[in-house]
Amino acid sequence: MGRIAGRFTRVEPRLRAGRLVLGLLSDLPRKNCWTIAEWAGEKTPHGMQHLLCRASWDADAVRDDVRVYVVEHLRDEAAVLVVDETGDVKKGTRTVGVQRQYTGTAGRIENSQVAVYLVYAGERGHAAVDRELYVPRSWTSDPDRCRGVGLGEDTVFATKPELARTMIERFLDAGHHIDWVTGDEVYGGNPKLRAALEMRGLGYVLAVACSAEVTTGAGKFRADALGRRLPKGAWQKLSAGRGAKGHRHYDWAVVDLTDPAPGHRQLLIRRNRTTGELAYYRCHSTKPVPLRTLVKTAGSRWRVEETFQTEKGLAGLDEHQVRRYSSWARWITLAMLAHAFLAVVRADEHDLRPGPDELIPLSCNEIQRLFITLVIRPVRDAAHVLGWSTWRRRHQARSRASHYRRQATA
Repeated sequence: MGRIAGRFTRVEPRLRAGRLVLGLLSDLPRKNCWTIAEWAGEKTPHGMQHLLCRASWDADAVRDDVRVYVVEHLRDEAAVLVVDETGDVKKGTRTVGVQRQYTGTAGRIENSQVAVYLVYAGERGHAAVDRELYVPRSWTSDPDRCRGVGLGEDTVFATKPELARTMIERFLDAGHHIDWVTGDEVYGGNPKLRAALEMRGLGYVLAVACSAEVTTGAGKFRADALGRRLPKGAWQKLSAGRGAKGHRHYDWAVVDLTDPAPGHRQLLIRRNRTTGELAYYRCHSTKPVPLRTLVKTAGSRWRVEETFQTEKGLAGLDEHQVRRYSSWARWITLAMLAHAFLAVVRADEHDLRPGPDELIPLSCNEIQRLFITLVIRPVRDAAHVLGWSTWRRRHQARSRASHYRRQATA
């Protein structure tokens, strides 16, 4: 917390931000301003709500601090930047960015809010270092609606690949070094993003659809057509990295592509050894690289799913109950900081205290459990518990009376 202390103009919001981060790391079954305020020993949720809505502090500056913290402690010369989006299912229409749209969280079209994240993934660990909210056209075409949630009236629509490009360039402009970027078909199918990465001298392994057209020395083909033409000897069994059940082994093949622009371009094809299902990746590198390097980069994309799972399960990334953009950015940024803390402690424990062979290394889940139980140990007396019970019932009574009045007027 000392790293972000200078981002707060007053001591009260700085201390409260620390309590909010601890609440995000807690074992509360549900995390919002009400539950965290009670857990932290405050008398009402008003202080936590003020921190997210009106207090004077810069969430983007804290985001930059999180990025520096993650890169400093998880530094890896072979690290990969992973871009991906995740959605939070929401009710109503007044929460910033919400509309009916596809979200992988639900696996279907739902009323949801979607954000794009940039994850730093290395051998020592992985954590999100940037975030951008996806604001659909239904919002950007309505200045009044944008103004109502704290977005500027001049907010323009940006696609998910454009948001990814913004975050990658922000990472590089901050002075950090990276060689590779990976992402799914949303990003691999966007030629503008691929061109921007090539201009910055970055290598990439981006998934593309089976219908993507690529150019080889023999002409232009669909990706799936090339996959069917490959001889048996073109495939190699390689691991895409360790998973929960061991190494993820697939068959891999690579096809050289032709392009007059500088650099080396290839189509990487992955075949499931059980089902035979194929997946395709467009690849670019400034110099020739072995197949193993491309496979390792492609396998890094799964780290983003682990990051989302941990940030949501342990740090309350998706449990915010806010409507305005600034409140969303502040909650998400502090959740990223909470998860980064767990990732860094995990990396340090694995390096400095690996433990005996009969125990698996400490996980983020176990670190959170030990940290809250042994270090924080929030204990509240009966007066505090009863006081919160009274406050909740009074608030609910007011809400019910207000609802009845509106109903009677209607």
